[in-house]
Amino acid sequence: MKIEILFNRAELGTTAATAIAAFFRAHTPLAAMFAAAPSQTETLEALRAAQGIEWQNIHAFHLDEYSGATSDSPHSFRRYLMATLFSRVPIGSFEGLRAESADLEAESLRYSEALSRANPTVALLGIGENGHLAFNDPPAARFDDPSAVRVVHLTESCRQQQVHDKTFPSLDAVPLAALSVTIPRLMQVPHLFVMVPGVRKAEAVRAALEGPISEDCPASILRQHPSATLFLDRDSASLLRSA
Repeated sequence: MKIEILFNRAELGTTAATAIAAFFRAHTPLAAMFAAAPSQTETLEALRAAQGIEWQNIHAFHLDEYSGATSDSPHSFRRYLMATLFSRVPIGSFEGLRAESADLEAESLRYSEALSRANPTVALLGIGENGHLAFNDPPAARFDDPSAVRVVHLTESCRQQQVHDKTFPSLDAVPLAALSVTIPRLMQVPHLFVMVPGVRKAEAVRAALEGPISEDCPASILRQHPSATLFLDRDSASLLRSA
């Protein structure tokens, strides 16, 4: 895995966006998957300012959504991506997870089939404070998950991150479940760009890069991906022995 360590969040966002924009320009038309979290904001803001991207030829997906969230819920990841990026560029289409559905299993299957038809070429990811990818939290995350999308139950550490991110005012306000693309489906995407700023991610980054490849730190599986680039800042890289 290629690793770039930048000075701060702003530099990380600019550098990552430059690489992603170059990929988009070289490979459109394409389908792409987008993480939605405050850790991605600098990258997405820089990406929307990039020149020469044929946004109209990009079919967008995202990674996860809180159970019960509608597309205009304040905490919705669909709303975040629309506000941060997709309402500001002429995106070809955006296929969102409909987590307000009364049948989340059926919605998981629908989204799995949509991903299969589109066959995304690239994914923009983050890493959670507990090492999760999307909402695949340890210890329940599975490297051999047979599903492409599933209903997941959010651990307390994952839910606490949502409070740290100021998405929710308290732990009790964070939903207990979500829909998430699974780790095997993410690993099927040919090219990954992973943006991980901030000191609260330092321990997860250390575990992902220097610990065992284990479902105890789901992000550690990224070391086995053939084309993944990890963008860190000085804070998130601060516990690495080699930094």
